[in-house]
Amino acid sequence: MSRLRVPALRVPSLGVPALRSTRVRLYESLRTAHLERAHELAPASILYRVTRYDFDAELAQGLDLVRAGRIRTALVLLRSDVRALEVNEPLMTSSLPATATAIAALGLRRLAGAPRVEVVTYAIGNADPFAAPVGPRLRSRVRRAGERVLARAVMRRVDRVVYGTDGARDTYLAVLGGSRPGAVAALVPALPARHDHRDPAPVADSAVFVGALSERKGIRVLLAAWPAVRAARPGAVLRVLGKGPLQAEVERAAAADPSIVLEVDPPRDRIHAALHAASALVLPSQPSPTWREQVGLPIVEGLSHGCTIVTTEETGLAPWLRARGHGVVTDPSSPVALAATLAAVLGHPVDPAAVLADLPARDGRLAADDVLFGATPAPADSAAASAVRAGAPVRVPERA
Repeated sequence: MSRLRVPALRVPSLGVPALRSTRVRLYESLRTAHLERAHELAPASILYRVTRYDFDAELAQGLDLVRAGRIRTALVLLRSDVRALEVNEPLMTSSLPATATAIAALGLRRLAGAPRVEVVTYAIGNADPFAAPVGPRLRSRVRRAGERVLARAVMRRVDRVVYGTDGARDTYLAVLGGSRPGAVAALVPALPARHDHRDPAPVADSAVFVGALSERKGIRVLLAAWPAVRAARPGAVLRVLGKGPLQAEVERAAAADPSIVLEVDPPRDRIHAALHAASALVLPSQPSPTWREQVGLPIVEGLSHGCTIVTTEETGLAPWLRARGHGVVTDPSSPVALAATLAAVLGHPVDPAAVLADLPARDGRLAADDVLFGATPAPADSAAASAVRAGAPVRVPERA
């Protein structure tokens, strides 16, 4: 029997396009990694507000991308035959107004007789955004209270949520009480599959930093730690790939120390080649009152190439990494601690074959998408331990 198709609401176009897919993803910002993954995920239209610094227009070819603010997003959803909507995670406060507006548009569709739209979300936030200090002004306090109300309202509308780390699951339970009764909640570790089938051949004593050259990504503490790493490992080389506000500092460090090599905003193939050659990927993420590293794309990509990871406890993957012999620094702001950990890792990295063997057969984000859109149900709790190790989806209890 053919599926009954309910037409979209009759809304004046006002220059607003109709989406090509009944599956829609809502992004606050769009970056190259999202585009790469979109070509692997099930087809979906993508609504986004802004692009990130690493947006690659060539990778946008063939995708249904619509740039839209809050009101335009609502109008697009009203005009389209959307059946499933992926929203930004509820603890991403910067996107809450847009998410709430989109959900309100779905409510209007429902009142007009359209089918109920399933709302899904992928959650990797592992910090309470409402714990940060609030300014003394009444406006700041009102805004914080409003964000908390919106976050709870969005979470209560979510039909399926997949957590990428244990930390994210625990944070959502503590801050928002988890998902609503009857919703599907699953844990799918945010781990990559191996990048390709080449045997890894890392260069000894080679470390690579990939990412924004910013304070919160830890490039400054890494530069401060590097002389001590070189003292312990005289042949060590640090390759820095990225761009950002601290680029001038990195340029000065590279000019003064030939063991530091800087490549500003290299193309993706250069990044993958650097990761494939490196013994260690270092991303010493720093804490801040308003931000915490959720997973860290460079960490995920480094693992996919067999790199040993050196990072801090800020990433949600810290427990997983520590349990498998990677370097996790407990004091993120200490160059001494970072130098000791990085030097130790360069001297005795995890066997690249072992790094790859710990990864799931299917990329964790792709597996999460299967659960979000119903292609794969979350299995029962009895299989949780083995499923987590394999990177498979696990239904997670959120209430005692």
